[in-house]
Amino acid sequence: MTDQPATVQQHVDAPASAVWEVLGDGWLYASWVVGTSRVRAVDATWPQVGSQLHHSFGLWPLLINDRTEVLECVPETRLVLKARGWPAGEAKVDIQITDLGPSESMVSMQEDAIAGPALLIPQPIRQTLTVPRNKETLRRLALLAQGRSRS
Repeated sequence: MTDQPATVQQHVDAPASAVWEVLGDGWLYASWVVGTSRVRAVDATWPQVGSQLHHSFGLWPLLINDRTEVLECVPETRLVLKARGWPAGEAKVDIQITDLGPSESMVSMQEDAIAGPALLIPQPIRQTLTVPRNKETLRRLALLAQGRSRS
């Protein structure tokens, strides 16, 4: 049995609705997800359950094309994704938004491998590698939400 993935949190000087606007615009995915180089296509139904966005990761010219799928969606509250990054594998990413008032919110994120070779790495080591990346990911998400909120 595995332990729970580490939770990373970020205070956002913007309401939950502004955070959700960023999450709900699949074309912004590469702007806040560390490691994603570009977005190639986004389903018109994003972020509804089952919808996908097609992205590339890595550094040009060594890019790998893959996709991310929505597993759960509760507008302005929660978005659960299955992020594919083969050949490393797949990860489940759980993003939760807590509304703290008219101009602030808290975003929490958990991520861990669910398929592929990454599962061969012990979870504590995977989390040591994932947590710093997720902190920067949430920092970028917060900056985008705060910018939209001020506009």
